[in-house]
Amino acid sequence: MREFDRTTRRADVMGGMACIRGMRVTVGVMVGQISAGHTMEGVLADYPYLEREDILQALRYAAWRAEEREVLLADA
Repeated sequence: MREFDRTTRRADVMGGMACIRGMRVTVGVMVGQISAGHTMEGVLADYPYLEREDILQALRYAAWRAEEREVLLADA
């Protein structure tokens, strides 16, 4: 796995969904905001506790997960 130091997954935070720095802001929310046409500056204004790199890493994490492949193992 690549190094994602701002992306965390903990069972006790948002049910284990990928979040930004352990906060209750999920990667999915950030991807949704950007894909809905919100600018990075707008997202940062709406979430003042986030940093630009948080959003960029959330996008990189989502892209990495989208490219991840599942390898099926033969039945034993």
